[in-house]
Amino acid sequence: MYEIMEEEEFEFESVKAPDVACCFSLQAEFNNNPDSLFFNDGIKQIDFVLVYEDEDKKELDKKKIFQRRKASLMKMGMELEVTRSVVDEKLLFVKVHMPWDVLCTYAEVLHIKMPIKRNDISTTSSPFSCLTKHFYPSVHLIAKETEFFTAPFEKNRLEYFFMEDQDNFFTPSTRSRMAYHLLSRAPYEVRGPAIKLGITKLLDGGVYKAAYPLHDGRFNVRSKEEKCPNVRYLLFNEWAHPKNFYKMQPLDLIRKYYGEKVGIYFAWLGFYTAMLALAAIVGLGCFIYGYKTQDTSTWSKEVCDPLIGGQTVMCPQCDGECTYWRLNNTCDSSKKLCIFDNFGTLVFAVFMAIWVTLFLEFWKRYQAELEYDWDTVEFLEQEEQPRPEYEAKCNYDRVNPITQEKEKVPYTAFGRCMRVSLGIGTVLFWIMLILASVVAIIVYRLAVFFSFSKQLRADIKELEPFKEYVTPQMATSVTASIISFVIIMVLNLLYEKVAIWITDFELPRTKTEYENSLTLKMFLFQFVNYYSSCFYIAFVKGKVVGYPGKPVYLLGEYRNEECDPGGCLIELTTQLTVIMGGKAIWNNIQEVLMPWVKNLIFHYCTRVGSEKVTPRWEQDYALQPIGKLGLFYEYLEMVIQFGFVTLFVASFPLAPFLALINNIFEIRVDAWKITTQFRHMVPEKAQDIGAWQPILQGVAILAVATNAMIIAFTSDMIPRLVYYWSFSVYPYGDHANYTMEGYINNTLSVFDIKDFSDKSSRVSMTGTLYRDFRYPPGHPRQYEYSIYYWHVIAAKMAFIIVVEHIVYFTKFVLSYMIPDVPTAVRDKIKREKYLTHVMLHEVNLKLVTKNLKPVTDNILKHQEDKEEETNDLDF
Repeated sequence: MYEIMEEEEFEFESVKAPDVACCFSLQAEFNNNPDSLFFNDGIKQIDFVLVYEDEDKKELDKKKIFQRRKASLMKMGMELEVTRSVVDEKLLFVKVHMPWDVLCTYAEVLHIKMPIKRNDISTTSSPFSCLTKHFYPSVHLIAKETEFFTAPFEKNRLEYFFMEDQDNFFTPSTRSRMAYHLLSRAPYEVRGPAIKLGITKLLDGGVYKAAYPLHDGRFNVRSKEEKCPNVRYLLFNEWAHPKNFYKMQPLDLIRKYYGEKVGIYFAWLGFYTAMLALAAIVGLGCFIYGYKTQDTSTWSKEVCDPLIGGQTVMCPQCDGECTYWRLNNTCDSSKKLCIFDNFGTLVFAVFMAIWVTLFLEFWKRYQAELEYDWDTVEFLEQEEQPRPEYEAKCNYDRVNPITQEKEKVPYTAFGRCMRVSLGIGTVLFWIMLILASVVAIIVYRLAVFFSFSKQLRADIKELEPFKEYVTPQMATSVTASIISFVIIMVLNLLYEKVAIWITDFELPRTKTEYENSLTLKMFLFQFVNYYSSCFYIAFVKGKVVGYPGKPVYLLGEYRNEECDPGGCLIELTTQLTVIMGGKAIWNNIQEVLMPWVKNLIFHYCTRVGSEKVTPRWEQDYALQPIGKLGLFYEYLEMVIQFGFVTLFVASFPLAPFLALINNIFEIRVDAWKITTQFRHMVPEKAQDIGAWQPILQGVAILAVATNAMIIAFTSDMIPRLVYYWSFSVYPYGDHANYTMEGYINNTLSVFDIKDFSDKSSRVSMTGTLYRDFRYPPGHPRQYEYSIYYWHVIAAKMAFIIVVEHIVYFTKFVLSYMIPDVPTAVRDKIKREKYLTHVMLHEVNLKLVTKNLKPVTDNILKHQEDKEEETNDLDF
């Protein structure tokens, strides 16, 4: 049944596991047990699977290279068994088993914490448990994990660890993590000082076609294997299935099966979604309030009134073909604006500034609980091993400032400085390229607005129901938003490759450093890419336009865009709606449809062997591989959404509600994807969400300023308040009481058409109006800013300063009052440290006693001999 495969001698310099002999690779036939997770002997557990094509099918000159490289992986202390594919005879599957001695050795190397004693600290149940129990998975299927105090594993203290069964002492995910650690450092070629090592390089070079740990069974059918835990089946039915969208996630089971890194992502996503529920309720309330009051607001009534808006003739908004128009043409857009631009929005913006602080502070507390429960509290940087790509290029010596010992590094101090400088320069160059694309969109808006103003009304004159809604401003805004979204999606593909190239060139030491560096670059690219157009509409458009007789031109040719008479807020809302909606649809297509279609195509191409019984490892090979960056894009997607929810929420109070709906499906889509469509990802350790935490804090701080500035400069809130409290009554107004009547007329300035330049010449007319606060013609200071303008500017600056200081002070107080680590968790950490010290003390005491026993025996014997001699002399 078995035959020993040939193994060529291959010499290489490597650190071998102590007391572990080199093992041979056995070739075995498939035993027709599709659910088996073991070698053919039914005893050795499969910890990892490697897939390669049979060398006999390759060219003879490549055969030797392939055999030598695989032989190196067989010299790392692992036991291997090779089985030929049932469907494709060219494929061979190498099943990897980690013996007990190897597991113990690398558990020490990786500082893996193992249980030493059951948790004896009592926990109090929540008073709301009777209500929330219906939202948790069934306890009969997914039992609660037993809590243990843990300590870093050491072989010489094995008797102090809680071990009921040696075969199940290390969980499958822990075994897979150690196997991958071993495979990623296996050298396969040495040429002088250069060492090529790691399964990653072999995968990139095509030596191996795939490397992955096994799923423990099929997701939709319970395994009949006695030793199979069926965790994948439970996760699909109790977590990934759409019917469980309202249930809490079984985070302990997710962590146990996929590792801490996947568990912390779904814990963060679930917590973020739960916190969004409160923001969504308040935002939806503000939207309903605005919708109900749009027909009762005084300023929208005046715009729509035939005697006010209908008699108000406005100046053309572009040169050449643009015509005069009446204010009541914007009646519908004015009503829509009232939905988003009202006093409820102001309250909601302040609420969101406090909400984001509570979200981040409570997440720190929740994260501290997970860190303790998942044994990552003391996950220090020195515990993380260097990346194989880093180790392979360590050709320079330096003195470690901490250990004061020599160590190998891949570059000198000057070389590192050059790498970082070149990386920063490249990032800045590509960011400038993004800004150039934004300028191109602005030029498009200016050119298309002129064209729409000239032809749009004539083109849609037969479509009477749409004639009043499709204005040149709206058409320009929607088409520009769609084009901007398309450019964003295209640039994302390009910037992803650029960011990865720069990070690879910088050569970070550990995987955490690599991911943090890549995270920062990708977020900078995405931040500028997604938000630049929104920042333009919010803070640039319509701010520097001059007045009809003296407009401001961009590039000396294109007249700067003006806002709608109601302001640019409705256009900012349109931009956010298009980008958020389009991004959600595109991401769902990528995350759901693409893996499903690829798997369908693969099954179709291999349908010849579909009638055969296929083993577990071959079923997993048919699934999609996990990308090198793993959950990076999932985090990036959610953090960009977090930016839309917080940075521009003053213009779009429905953003939290839409984000909540999206995230409810996002959790189940991500769960369904990794459970059913992808191979089992390699479990990884993670203490927190990494570099995303400071990024979220930075976005939260920036959100206070952006929302205050949106309310001050983009919305019409401050001018209304200034009119209501100052200019509606004496000495500036004629009304006896504070009122909003006459507000629209007060925000418009008069222009004499005789003052048009030659470039903007118009037909004869006595005068028109435009949106600004300037003195009328004939005034000693005609066309200069009026006192109303300076009142409004002073009020806007005062509003920004006061709101920012109040909100920042509130954020500081909340951050100070809410401790990052709960008291119960702090007590458990102290208790665990105490037990660890007790264990160390007992071990050291036994060791000292053992070492001193021969000395003590000699002393006692010497004393006895001396006493006998003394007695003899006395006698």
